[in-house]
Amino acid sequence: MKPLIFVVFLIITGCASVVYKTTDFESLYGPSAPKPRQLTPDEAQLALRQHKVSFTKDIKHILDSRCVVCHGCYDAPCQLKLGSIEGIDRGGSKQLVYDFARLEAADPTRLFIDATNTAAWRKKGFHPVLNERNQTGVANLDNSVLVKLIQLKRLNPQPITGKLDADYDLAFDHPLQCSTVDEFPKYQFEHPKWGMPYAMPGLSLKEEYKLLQWLQEGAKLEPSPPMSAQATAAIQKWEHYFNASSLKQKLVFRYIYEHLFIGHMHFKGQPEHEFYRWVRSKTPSGQAIEEINTVRPYDDPGAVFYYRLQPVIETIVDKNHFVYELSDEKMQRYDTLFFETDYEVTALPSYEALIAANPFSAFSQLPLISKYQFLLDDAQYFVSGFIKGPVCRGESATSSIRDHFWVVFSQPGMIDQHKVSAALAENNQILGLPGEESDEISLFGFSKFDKYGEEYLVRKNAFYEQVLPKGQGFGLQNIWDGGGDNQNAALTIFRHFDSATVSKGFIGDTPLTGWVIDYPIFERLHYLLVAGFNVFGTAGHQLATRTYMDIVRQDAEDNFLRFMPISQRQAIYNSWYLGLDGLLTDKPLFNITHETQVKFKTTDYKEEFFEQIRQKLGKAAGISDSINHCEQASCTRKGVSSTQQSVDSQMRDLAKLKGLELKALPEMSLLRIKTNDAQGDLVYTLLVNKAYSNISRLIFQNSLRQPENDTLTVVPGFVGSYPNFFFNVEKNQLGEFVSLVRNATSEAELEQLYSQYGIRRTNPDIWQHADWFNQQHPLYRGLEAGLFDLNRYENL
Repeated sequence: MKPLIFVVFLIITGCASVVYKTTDFESLYGPSAPKPRQLTPDEAQLALRQHKVSFTKDIKHILDSRCVVCHGCYDAPCQLKLGSIEGIDRGGSKQLVYDFARLEAADPTRLFIDATNTAAWRKKGFHPVLNERNQTGVANLDNSVLVKLIQLKRLNPQPITGKLDADYDLAFDHPLQCSTVDEFPKYQFEHPKWGMPYAMPGLSLKEEYKLLQWLQEGAKLEPSPPMSAQATAAIQKWEHYFNASSLKQKLVFRYIYEHLFIGHMHFKGQPEHEFYRWVRSKTPSGQAIEEINTVRPYDDPGAVFYYRLQPVIETIVDKNHFVYELSDEKMQRYDTLFFETDYEVTALPSYEALIAANPFSAFSQLPLISKYQFLLDDAQYFVSGFIKGPVCRGESATSSIRDHFWVVFSQPGMIDQHKVSAALAENNQILGLPGEESDEISLFGFSKFDKYGEEYLVRKNAFYEQVLPKGQGFGLQNIWDGGGDNQNAALTIFRHFDSATVSKGFIGDTPLTGWVIDYPIFERLHYLLVAGFNVFGTAGHQLATRTYMDIVRQDAEDNFLRFMPISQRQAIYNSWYLGLDGLLTDKPLFNITHETQVKFKTTDYKEEFFEQIRQKLGKAAGISDSINHCEQASCTRKGVSSTQQSVDSQMRDLAKLKGLELKALPEMSLLRIKTNDAQGDLVYTLLVNKAYSNISRLIFQNSLRQPENDTLTVVPGFVGSYPNFFFNVEKNQLGEFVSLVRNATSEAELEQLYSQYGIRRTNPDIWQHADWFNQQHPLYRGLEAGLFDLNRYENL
């Protein structure tokens, strides 16, 4: 490769030549580094033209694949988000986003929202990682934290085999240094091995040369291409629709906005890389957007505002990417649900927190079934929002759920909706959520809302006692059927430590628990964990959110228990909460006087219940899981090649591993099966479902672990955003790989597994494997795919 020349031209008026100077690249890159010499003006201009770097063509893919994979969300180290030039320009911060001891809410620092220029970010405490001093080529390199971190890695490369040593702090919450350019000498002295990419192989020489040249040239970004006429027309159409003026329209679109604000919108049929956010702007359609930066979507936006669609210009990362598709059909669906129904809106609700944080108050004038069906239509999207928004670390949600469970929904309209609406109105106060007190809630303020929640469970139980026919409880008719083909009707949730994934269909073997979500549960989950949650909020706010989540979980589990035989409900419940004295509340809350209408032929009630739901849903149940839930002598996945069928067979053997046989596997692994055809290599995700005696403890959950009850789910394709490890196995070695996983207990056996089939952090080829998985991801998941995050990659 011809060396790229890093030059700075100092043009001095009246001089016939241009002086050329370099930083000390020879010490970094060896004798092939460029040597200083004087260039004529013609040579200098030619060099500039020949070596000018394009961000789009030369730089973006380097940043995305080597940097954004760790710096792409609120959990990016030092809040340094490298998925856009705006994030790079903003720089880093020593302020913690995830601070669970905070007694006062922090000022939010949402990129693109809470400040819109460099000066404003500096006032918020962000320090530059690019040069902001003399604008010369040398200064652009010498005053750049990014350059110094890259060079530090080159000076101190990590080992290329084995595990990384203790000098690399890979603990989940390890302290961050977040050095400024002036502090960097101290950082370099104390942590010489902490160059970037951190605890991963360094960039290739070609990647470094390109990136440093771009930084030397001032980190310029060429203008973005204009928006297509197709996209412009779609935006205008939807903004006009959302900004209609009648009271009914204003209330409906406030409701829809508060449920869609967090995700990525996509116009059906338009390019797959184009996404948008619904925002509230001070300016109308057709003008530049001035986003109103309220903390919550139901905070007061002021007297005049407009709903607008803001293009997403950051790199799409999987951990905060979930998609809602806009189309003519969707607009017609809104009309059917909300505007072709006979009801009246007499006044708009207040934006005061006591009203706005409670959807049962704010939107009481909208038809209950219309609201519920709106949520059901895209249930995967809304459930994903609970645990996959831009917060990224979702402890408030994920620490209160199991590692693997299935979700179904109550059928709308099975119980008299006038009675349901009246009951919700009557119990409006106890349906209040912690968001009512915003960030003013005290450290012990959770007790008030927990009492509300517990009282609601008691009253809900009494309500069902009154409205259900004597002795007759719930049956399969009470489960939403997805209209026959909507695959949002059955969902699987996988927890991965502090993140989670929501997938359509029943995936894996029958789980320990199941949820049946009804309308009040759905709304409270959204306004507890999405609309009402502030990641920059106080410890009291976060604690209240977490404890209330336990109550919502119990509500959904109680609904599930109502479909079990009366005689078994208590025993099933107790099996979920081992080690607790009795129930979370003082008496059973799953209507023990109303027998289920589900007809059981066996004593495996959960298994049989979900099998009957599968039969009821038909196409809406999605594709059956032939790897983890194979009940026949021979299971075959439909529509796959003979090679895939052969690999599936061996994956079933892997999926049978349980308990301590899974010691060698981290929570989430990506497995590449190499075939004779490189284009035909296969991907499977290996998910260890950790077992706990119960999940009602706020802290020290590891003390509740039951590793002997762990299970494994093997999924063709991809599940999850944070791979903990990559495995690379030849197809003809799968049997040996499965045997090694099953039997690897000693250090020597684990070493054999990881060195023979694993891709460790020290492996010089790890980037190529990461690139391959990221390239395959859209082939499996289309619009839903984003870049994987390597922050949780383990040092095995």
